[in-house]
Amino acid sequence: MQSTFRKGLAGLFVVLGVVMLIYIIYKNNTKSYSPEDTVEYNSGDLHLEVFYNRPYKKDREIFGGLVPYNEVWRTGANEATTFTTSKDILVDGSPLPAGTYTLWTIPMEDSWKVIFNSEMYPWGITADKLPSRVADYDVLTIEVPVRKLKNPVEQFTINFENQREFINLNLAWDQTLIRVPIRNPETLQRVRAF
Repeated sequence: MQSTFRKGLAGLFVVLGVVMLIYIIYKNNTKSYSPEDTVEYNSGDLHLEVFYNRPYKKDREIFGGLVPYNEVWRTGANEATTFTTSKDILVDGSPLPAGTYTLWTIPMEDSWKVIFNSEMYPWGITADKLPSRVADYDVLTIEVPVRKLKNPVEQFTINFENQREFINLNLAWDQTLIRVPIRNPETLQRVRAF
């Protein structure tokens, strides 16, 4: 009886090992097509960070094609994109408490909705190729205009940029750029005090 149990347990470990190996190979293979990146912004005690995966254009029509209009996008590839702020901030004038969020978008032709969701999802889409996001956990949704670029951006890029009293969170790919304006309320109070 113990021998049968041990064989069954050994078989279970072999199966789990094979499943883990397949997962690691799959994950590493997709990373070569859409490598991960982390971008950071630091000013005083404000730390902003975005972790995301960067797919390439590869002569494809991106928005309205590979990434459909009016549908939730995981804002990159592979794992769900995350946004972290060390302090309470204002995003396009709306408060966002300190914390880590998954970052989702709904691209449209003239504007995008940008969604900060409080749940963490290990992968950006489900097995059915639907976004992992559960809308009940949306903390903040804003809408920002699309800016058309003259020269296409080959690899999906997120970065931070200082612009006067704002920190712009820029998302660019193909010939599309969106800017999400962020303010540190503390900095804004100091400016108003003068």
